[in-house]
Amino acid sequence: MRDLIRDPRYDVLFEPMDIGPVTSKNRFYQVPHCNGGGYRDPSAAAEMRGVKAQGGWGVIFTEQCEIHHTSEITPFIELRLWEDKDIPMLRKMSGKMKEYGALAGIQLAYSGINGPNLYSKEVPMAVSAAPIRTFTNDPLQARALDKTDIRDLRRWFINAAKRSKEAGFDLICLYGAHGFGIFQHFLSRATNHRTDEYGGSLENRARFVNEVISDMKDAVGDKMGITLRVSLDETIGELGFSNSEVRDFIEMNRNLPDLWDLAQGTWEDCSGPSRFKEEGAQEQLVRGIHELTDKPIVGVGRFTSPDVMTKMIRSGTLDFIGCARPSIAIHSYPRKLKKGGLRISANALAVIFVLRAT
Repeated sequence: MRDLIRDPRYDVLFEPMDIGPVTSKNRFYQVPHCNGGGYRDPSAAAEMRGVKAQGGWGVIFTEQCEIHHTSEITPFIELRLWEDKDIPMLRKMSGKMKEYGALAGIQLAYSGINGPNLYSKEVPMAVSAAPIRTFTNDPLQARALDKTDIRDLRRWFINAAKRSKEAGFDLICLYGAHGFGIFQHFLSRATNHRTDEYGGSLENRARFVNEVISDMKDAVGDKMGITLRVSLDETIGELGFSNSEVRDFIEMNRNLPDLWDLAQGTWEDCSGPSRFKEEGAQEQLVRGIHELTDKPIVGVGRFTSPDVMTKMIRSGTLDFIGCARPSIAIHSYPRKLKKGGLRISANALAVIFVLRAT
Protein backbone atom coordinates (compact mmCIF):
# COMPACT_ATOMS: atom_id res chain seq x y z
CA MET A 1 0.00 0.00 0.00
CA ARG A 2 1.29 3.46 -0.82
CA ASP A 3 2.43 5.72 1.99
CA LEU A 4 -0.33 7.96 3.29
CA ILE A 5 0.24 11.65 3.90
CA ARG A 6 -1.86 13.80 6.17
CA ASP A 7 -3.66 16.69 4.53
CA PRO A 8 -1.80 19.83 5.73
CA ARG A 9 -5.15 21.56 6.28
CA TYR A 10 -5.48 19.49 9.44
CA ASP A 11 -2.08 20.33 10.90
CA VAL A 12 -3.68 22.81 13.30
CA LEU A 13 -5.42 19.90 15.06
CA PHE A 14 -2.03 18.52 16.06
CA GLU A 15 -0.56 21.67 17.54
CA PRO A 16 0.33 21.43 21.25
CA MET A 17 -1.76 23.57 23.61
CA ASP A 18 -1.16 24.69 27.18
CA ILE A 19 -3.74 24.15 29.91
CA GLY A 20 -2.32 26.02 32.87
CA PRO A 21 0.98 24.39 33.88
CA VAL A 22 0.57 21.35 31.59
CA THR A 23 0.62 20.92 27.81
CA SER A 24 -1.53 18.73 25.58
CA LYS A 25 0.25 17.20 22.60
CA ASN A 26 -2.71 18.00 20.32
CA ARG A 27 -6.23 19.46 20.32
CA PHE A 28 -8.16 16.19 20.60
CA TYR A 29 -9.88 16.25 23.97
CA GLN A 30 -11.95 13.38 25.35
CA VAL A 31 -14.33 15.17 27.66
CA PRO A 32 -15.55 13.44 30.84
CA HIS A 33 -18.08 10.71 30.14
CA CYS A 34 -19.48 7.76 32.05
CA ASN A 35 -19.19 4.13 31.04
CA GLY A 36 -20.94 2.28 33.87
CA GLY A 37 -17.82 0.70 35.40
CA GLY A 38 -16.96 3.24 38.06
CA TYR A 39 -15.71 2.03 41.43
CA ARG A 40 -17.19 -1.42 40.74
CA ASP A 41 -15.00 -2.25 37.76
CA PRO A 42 -12.04 0.16 37.73
CA SER A 43 -9.76 -2.13 35.73
CA ALA A 44 -12.15 -2.21 32.77
CA ALA A 45 -12.62 1.56 32.99
CA ALA A 46 -8.84 2.01 32.97
CA GLU A 47 -8.46 -0.21 29.90
CA MET A 48 -11.19 1.72 28.10
CA ARG A 49 -9.30 4.98 28.61
CA GLY A 50 -6.01 3.30 27.75
CA VAL A 51 -7.30 2.32 24.31
CA LYS A 52 -8.03 5.98 23.61
CA ALA A 53 -4.55 6.97 24.72
CA GLN A 54 -3.12 4.46 22.26
CA GLY A 55 -5.41 6.03 19.65
CA GLY A 56 -3.68 9.39 20.01
CA TRP A 57 -6.02 11.56 22.09
CA GLY A 58 -4.21 14.48 23.68
CA VAL A 59 -6.46 14.83 26.73
CA ILE A 60 -8.42 11.98 28.32
CA PHE A 61 -10.79 12.40 31.28
CA THR A 62 -12.43 10.04 33.70
CA GLU A 63 -16.14 10.01 34.29
CA GLN A 64 -17.77 11.83 37.19
CA CYS A 65 -15.88 11.04 40.39
CA GLU A 66 -17.68 11.54 43.70
CA ILE A 67 -15.52 13.39 46.22
CA HIS A 68 -17.39 12.61 49.46
CA HIS A 69 -19.82 10.09 50.93
CA THR A 70 -22.34 12.82 51.78
CA SER A 71 -23.23 13.10 48.09
CA GLU A 72 -23.54 9.90 46.08
CA ILE A 73 -25.85 8.76 43.30
CA THR A 74 -26.59 5.10 44.01
CA PRO A 75 -27.95 3.05 42.21
CA PHE A 76 -25.84 4.57 39.42
CA ILE A 77 -22.21 3.46 39.42
CA GLU A 78 -19.59 6.21 39.25
CA LEU A 79 -16.00 6.59 40.34
CA ARG A 80 -15.30 7.49 43.95
CA LEU A 81 -12.54 9.45 45.63
CA TRP A 82 -13.95 9.46 49.12
CA GLU A 83 -10.75 8.51 50.91
CA ASP A 84 -7.11 7.54 50.43
CA LYS A 85 -7.91 3.89 49.76
CA ASP A 86 -9.59 4.97 46.51
CA ILE A 87 -6.28 6.33 45.15
CA PRO A 88 -4.70 3.07 43.84
CA MET A 89 -7.52 2.22 41.40
CA LEU A 90 -7.48 5.76 40.06
CA ARG A 91 -3.71 5.68 39.73
CA LYS A 92 -4.13 2.62 37.52
CA MET A 93 -6.45 4.64 35.30
CA SER A 94 -4.20 7.69 35.07
CA GLY A 95 -1.28 5.41 34.21
CA LYS A 96 -3.20 3.95 31.26
CA MET A 97 -4.15 7.44 30.09
CA LYS A 98 -0.57 8.71 30.19
CA GLU A 99 1.11 5.66 28.68
CA TYR A 100 1.10 7.17 25.17
CA GLY A 101 1.62 10.81 26.12
CA ALA A 102 -1.92 12.01 26.81
CA LEU A 103 -2.80 14.29 29.71
CA ALA A 104 -4.81 12.44 32.34
CA GLY A 105 -7.82 14.31 33.71
CA ILE A 106 -10.23 13.56 36.54
CA GLN A 107 -13.72 15.06 36.89
CA LEU A 108 -14.56 15.90 40.50
CA ALA A 109 -18.21 16.17 41.43
CA TYR A 110 -20.40 16.89 44.41
CA SER A 111 -23.96 16.13 43.32
CA GLY A 112 -25.88 18.21 45.84
CA ILE A 113 -29.53 18.25 44.88
CA ASN A 114 -28.90 15.34 42.46
CA GLY A 115 -27.42 13.07 45.15
CA PRO A 116 -30.03 10.88 46.92
CA ASN A 117 -27.47 9.10 49.17
CA LEU A 118 -29.29 5.78 49.00
CA TYR A 119 -26.06 3.98 49.97
CA SER A 120 -24.58 6.26 52.63
CA LYS A 121 -28.00 7.20 54.09
CA GLU A 122 -26.68 10.71 54.76
CA VAL A 123 -29.17 13.57 54.56
CA PRO A 124 -28.47 15.20 51.18
CA MET A 125 -27.12 18.77 51.20
CA ALA A 126 -27.87 21.28 48.46
CA VAL A 127 -27.38 24.98 47.79
CA SER A 128 -30.99 25.56 48.86
CA ALA A 129 -33.44 23.20 50.55
CA ALA A 130 -35.51 21.38 47.92
CA PRO A 131 -36.68 17.94 46.82
CA ILE A 132 -33.94 15.76 45.37
CA ARG A 133 -33.78 15.70 41.56
CA THR A 134 -32.98 12.20 40.34
CA PHE A 135 -33.76 10.06 37.30
CA THR A 136 -35.69 7.70 39.57
CA ASN A 137 -37.71 10.43 41.35
CA ASP A 138 -36.57 9.39 44.82
CA PRO A 139 -38.83 10.87 47.55
CA LEU A 140 -36.08 12.70 49.43
CA GLN A 141 -35.50 16.25 50.61
CA ALA A 142 -32.14 18.03 50.65
CA ARG A 143 -31.33 20.50 53.38
CA ALA A 144 -29.57 23.78 52.61
CA LEU A 145 -25.84 24.06 53.11
CA ASP A 146 -25.03 26.34 56.04
CA LYS A 147 -21.78 28.30 56.35
CA THR A 148 -20.04 25.46 58.18
CA ASP A 149 -21.12 23.02 55.48
CA ILE A 150 -19.72 25.32 52.78
CA ARG A 151 -16.38 25.51 54.57
CA ASP A 152 -16.39 21.71 54.86
CA LEU A 153 -17.24 21.35 51.19
CA ARG A 154 -14.35 23.59 50.21
CA ARG A 155 -12.04 21.42 52.34
CA TRP A 156 -13.40 18.24 50.74
CA PHE A 157 -12.62 19.62 47.30
CA ILE A 158 -9.07 20.47 48.43
CA ASN A 159 -8.64 16.93 49.77
CA ALA A 160 -9.95 15.50 46.50
CA ALA A 161 -7.54 17.66 44.50
CA LYS A 162 -4.58 16.47 46.58
CA ARG A 163 -5.66 12.86 46.18
CA SER A 164 -6.04 13.41 42.43
CA LYS A 165 -2.49 14.69 42.28
CA GLU A 166 -1.25 11.69 44.26
CA ALA A 167 -3.15 9.42 41.87
CA GLY A 168 -1.11 10.82 38.97
CA PHE A 169 -3.60 13.08 37.20
CA ASP A 170 -2.56 16.19 35.28
CA LEU A 171 -5.95 17.93 35.08
CA ILE A 172 -9.01 18.45 37.26
CA CYS A 173 -12.45 19.19 35.83
CA LEU A 174 -14.97 20.72 38.22
CA TYR A 175 -18.42 19.57 37.16
CA GLY A 176 -21.16 22.17 36.85
CA ALA A 177 -23.12 21.31 33.71
CA HIS A 178 -26.15 19.34 32.45
CA GLY A 179 -28.08 20.24 35.60
CA PHE A 180 -25.62 18.21 37.67
CA GLY A 181 -22.89 19.37 40.00
CA ILE A 182 -22.82 21.79 42.90
CA PHE A 183 -21.20 24.56 40.84
CA GLN A 184 -24.14 24.84 38.46
CA HIS A 185 -26.49 24.68 41.43
CA PHE A 186 -24.80 27.73 42.96
CA LEU A 187 -24.74 29.60 39.64
CA SER A 188 -28.36 29.00 38.64
CA ARG A 189 -31.25 30.93 40.12
CA ALA A 190 -33.36 27.81 39.54
CA THR A 191 -31.50 26.04 42.34
CA ASN A 192 -29.94 28.94 44.29
CA HIS A 193 -32.55 30.74 46.41
CA ARG A 194 -30.10 31.95 49.04
CA THR A 195 -30.24 35.44 50.52
CA ASP A 196 -26.70 35.51 51.96
CA GLU A 197 -23.41 36.31 50.19
CA TYR A 198 -23.75 33.12 48.11
CA GLY A 199 -27.10 34.05 46.55
CA GLY A 200 -28.84 36.81 44.64
CA SER A 201 -26.49 38.62 42.24
CA LEU A 202 -24.36 36.75 39.71
CA GLU A 203 -21.27 37.87 41.58
CA ASN A 204 -22.61 36.27 44.76
CA ARG A 205 -23.71 33.09 42.99
CA ALA A 206 -20.21 32.79 41.51
CA ARG A 207 -18.55 33.17 44.91
CA PHE A 208 -18.34 29.44 45.70
CA VAL A 209 -16.70 28.41 42.44
CA ASN A 210 -14.20 31.26 42.81
CA GLU A 211 -13.36 30.08 46.30
CA VAL A 212 -12.91 26.44 45.30
CA ILE A 213 -10.72 27.19 42.28
CA SER A 214 -8.60 29.56 44.36
CA ASP A 215 -8.26 26.84 47.00
CA MET A 216 -7.26 24.27 44.40
CA LYS A 217 -4.72 26.49 42.69
CA ASP A 218 -3.08 27.07 46.07
CA ALA A 219 -3.08 23.32 46.75
CA VAL A 220 -2.10 21.76 43.39
CA GLY A 221 -2.17 24.51 40.76
CA ASP A 222 1.58 24.51 40.23
CA LYS A 223 1.40 20.98 38.81
CA MET A 224 -2.21 20.49 37.67
CA GLY A 225 -4.49 22.38 35.31
CA ILE A 226 -7.93 23.33 36.70
CA THR A 227 -10.84 23.26 34.23
CA LEU A 228 -14.47 24.21 34.80
CA ARG A 229 -17.38 22.57 33.00
CA VAL A 230 -20.47 24.77 32.80
CA SER A 231 -23.67 24.60 30.79
CA LEU A 232 -24.01 26.96 27.85
CA ASP A 233 -27.71 27.40 28.56
CA GLU A 234 -30.02 25.65 31.01
CA THR A 235 -32.81 26.14 28.46
CA ILE A 236 -35.42 26.94 31.11
CA GLY A 237 -35.86 30.63 30.37
CA GLU A 238 -34.98 33.57 32.59
CA LEU A 239 -35.23 31.47 35.74
CA GLY A 240 -32.17 29.43 34.79
CA PHE A 241 -28.54 30.00 33.89
CA SER A 242 -29.05 31.33 30.36
CA ASN A 243 -26.48 31.74 27.61
CA SER A 244 -26.35 35.50 28.15
CA GLU A 245 -25.66 35.02 31.87
CA VAL A 246 -23.03 32.38 31.09
CA ARG A 247 -21.28 35.01 28.99
CA ASP A 248 -21.53 37.56 31.81
CA PHE A 249 -20.11 34.99 34.22
CA ILE A 250 -17.16 34.20 31.95
CA GLU A 251 -16.42 37.87 31.29
CA MET A 252 -16.50 38.62 35.05
CA ASN A 253 -14.17 35.68 35.71
CA ARG A 254 -12.24 35.55 32.44
CA ASN A 255 -9.10 33.96 33.91
CA LEU A 256 -10.74 31.90 36.65
CA PRO A 257 -10.01 28.34 35.41
CA ASP A 258 -7.13 27.24 33.19
CA LEU A 259 -9.70 26.10 30.60
CA TRP A 260 -13.43 26.58 30.05
CA ASP A 261 -15.30 23.35 29.23
CA LEU A 262 -18.61 24.39 27.66
CA ALA A 263 -21.53 22.03 27.08
CA GLN A 264 -25.20 22.49 26.25
CA GLY A 265 -27.87 22.68 28.98
CA THR A 266 -29.40 19.37 29.92
CA TRP A 267 -27.75 16.03 29.24
CA GLU A 268 -30.44 15.33 26.64
CA ASP A 269 -29.72 18.64 24.88
CA CYS A 270 -25.99 18.01 24.90
CA SER A 271 -26.02 14.37 23.81
CA GLY A 272 -28.55 14.34 20.99
CA PRO A 273 -27.88 11.61 18.38
CA SER A 274 -27.00 12.39 14.77
CA ARG A 275 -30.59 11.71 13.73
CA PHE A 276 -31.65 14.89 15.52
CA LYS A 277 -28.45 16.95 15.97
CA GLU A 278 -26.16 18.32 13.30
CA GLU A 279 -22.42 18.13 13.75
CA GLY A 280 -21.26 21.27 15.56
CA ALA A 281 -24.81 22.00 16.72
CA GLN A 282 -23.61 24.00 19.73
CA GLU A 283 -21.50 26.43 17.70
CA GLN A 284 -23.96 29.33 17.99
CA LEU A 285 -23.97 29.07 21.79
CA VAL A 286 -20.15 29.13 21.94
CA ARG A 287 -19.36 31.64 19.20
CA GLY A 288 -17.99 34.91 20.59
CA ILE A 289 -17.20 33.59 24.06
CA HIS A 290 -13.50 33.57 23.25
CA GLU A 291 -13.60 37.35 23.17
CA LEU A 292 -14.53 37.27 26.88
CA THR A 293 -11.65 35.15 28.14
CA ASP A 294 -7.92 34.70 27.72
CA LYS A 295 -8.14 30.99 28.54
CA PRO A 296 -8.62 28.11 26.09
CA ILE A 297 -12.07 26.67 25.40
CA VAL A 298 -13.21 23.13 24.69
CA GLY A 299 -16.66 22.38 23.32
CA VAL A 300 -18.56 19.38 22.04
CA GLY A 301 -20.92 18.72 19.14
CA ARG A 302 -20.73 15.13 17.87
CA PHE A 303 -17.60 16.01 15.91
CA THR A 304 -16.49 13.49 13.26
CA SER A 305 -15.30 15.58 10.28
CA PRO A 306 -11.76 17.02 10.40
CA ASP A 307 -12.99 19.86 8.20
CA VAL A 308 -15.56 20.90 10.82
CA MET A 309 -12.99 20.48 13.58
CA THR A 310 -10.48 22.63 11.73
CA LYS A 311 -13.13 25.28 11.11
CA MET A 312 -13.88 25.44 14.85
CA ILE A 313 -10.21 26.05 15.63
CA ARG A 314 -9.38 28.48 12.82
CA SER A 315 -12.52 30.55 13.43
CA GLY A 316 -11.46 31.09 17.05
CA THR A 317 -14.58 29.35 18.35
CA LEU A 318 -12.76 26.50 20.11
CA ASP A 319 -9.21 25.64 21.08
CA PHE A 320 -9.87 21.95 21.72
CA ILE A 321 -12.22 19.54 19.99
CA GLY A 322 -14.26 17.84 22.70
CA CYS A 323 -15.60 14.35 22.09
CA ALA A 324 -17.26 11.67 24.18
CA ARG A 325 -19.16 9.16 22.01
CA PRO A 326 -16.92 9.79 18.95
CA SER A 327 -13.94 8.86 21.14
CA ILE A 328 -15.63 5.55 21.93
CA ALA A 329 -16.77 4.76 18.40
CA ILE A 330 -13.48 5.81 16.77
CA HIS A 331 -10.92 5.51 19.54
CA SER A 332 -7.97 5.76 17.12
CA TYR A 333 -9.29 8.81 15.23
CA PRO A 334 -6.35 11.17 16.06
CA ARG A 335 -3.70 8.57 15.26
CA LYS A 336 -5.24 7.63 11.91
CA LEU A 337 -5.83 11.25 10.89
CA LYS A 338 -2.25 12.12 11.84
CA LYS A 339 -0.93 9.35 9.61
CA GLY A 340 -3.17 10.28 6.71
CA GLY A 341 -5.23 7.12 7.09
CA LEU A 342 -8.60 8.79 7.33
CA ARG A 343 -10.75 9.99 4.47
CA ILE A 344 -14.03 11.85 4.52
CA SER A 345 -16.70 11.23 1.90
CA ALA A 346 -17.71 14.02 -0.44
CA ASN A 347 -20.69 15.03 1.68
CA ALA A 348 -18.63 14.84 4.90
CA LEU A 349 -21.22 12.60 6.53
CA ALA A 350 -19.34 9.30 6.43
CA VAL A 351 -15.96 8.51 7.93
CA ILE A 352 -13.93 5.86 6.11
CA PHE A 353 -10.71 4.49 7.56
CA VAL A 354 -7.94 3.30 5.28
CA LEU A 355 -6.35 0.50 7.26
CA ARG A 356 -2.63 0.66 7.53
CA ALA A 357 -0.17 -1.57 9.36
CA THR A 358 1.32 0.19 12.37
